[in-house]
Amino acid sequence: MLVVSRKKHEFIQIGEDIVIKVIKTSRGSVKIGIDAPGGTRVLRGELSIEELFEPAPKPLSRRPRQLAPKEQDSMQPVGAL
Repeated sequence: MLVVSRKKHEFIQIGEDIVIKVIKTSRGSVKIGIDAPGGTRVLRGELSIEELFEPAPKPLSRRPRQLAPKEQDSMQPVGAL
């Protein structure tokens, strides 16, 4: 398991097409955004095991969401993972 510290607007990139960005931090909680291709399942940890193995819904669009120029400028890369 990799454990990293991130500040607001910093991000972690996984592979070529998954980005996890810190949106907001406050006492006791962190709000994150996950940018992934339409066919990628993103599940919260509190879901039951049965729910994890249900078929994924078909993506609405195959085009990944493009970050707005403002979001791209504020991202700071993390070293190689």
